[in-house]
Amino acid sequence: MEASITYRDQPYTFDPIQPLDISMPLHNGQLQPECFWAEPVAFDVIRVGDFVGSVAEGGSTNYKRIHVTPHGNGTHTECYGHISADENATIHNCLKRFLFVAQLITVQPQKQENGDEVVMLEDVKEKLQGIKCEALIIRTLPNTDEKLTRHYSGTNPPYLEHTIGQYLAEKGIQHLLLDLPSVDRELDEGKLLCHHAFWQYPKNTRCGATITELIYVPNQVDDGLYLLNLQIASLQLDASPSKPVLYKLSPVFPTL
Repeated sequence: MEASITYRDQPYTFDPIQPLDISMPLHNGQLQPECFWAEPVAFDVIRVGDFVGSVAEGGSTNYKRIHVTPHGNGTHTECYGHISADENATIHNCLKRFLFVAQLITVQPQKQENGDEVVMLEDVKEKLQGIKCEALIIRTLPNTDEKLTRHYSGTNPPYLEHTIGQYLAEKGIQHLLLDLPSVDRELDEGKLLCHHAFWQYPKNTRCGATITELIYVPNQVDDGLYLLNLQIASLQLDASPSKPVLYKLSPVFPTL
């Protein structure tokens, strides 16, 4: 099956039945990444009187409550409401489109004198030379499936040089996705410089821009241009668990 889109006057084809899911599944308990000291995800059976919401326990249906912290458990997408007191700054209100042309790049964080590992602006710039896209997906090295279960709290995980946020905003990239817990340092005295720069908050806020953290892009997925389907739950919160899905884009050139 083949479908097509046109982006910046260039036609592309993609296969809609060959999705590449780059989200992390949420499990009951410890089998997912955790950051910023979030409690583990929990699926609790609902019990009301004689009713038990578990078929395994003899109930007629499965009926469970989910305990999840979007910023701390698994793949999540956030809007500028993450750093704003505006009650209307919710992911449901800010994200109104769900299909974007995205570029996937792979970078190696560089070790700094203080021991921090940081994705540097110069490396991102090099990877994006000549590329125009609506969304940027950053895969960091080393890239192992340990990312699917790593507990990051208190480990000072890698983060982005804060000038990357300004660069991407100036380049017009609306959506940033990465496989790290945050674009900013775990403990940065509440400055969140990259968040502020990317959203241009508060002076020229990019209300429709989003940041998606804790994705996982397997090694067999090549760097390149993709159609991104960014799926969220319709939550009136600053962030939602999310499911970004990619479709490889192939350019179509005229035949002679």
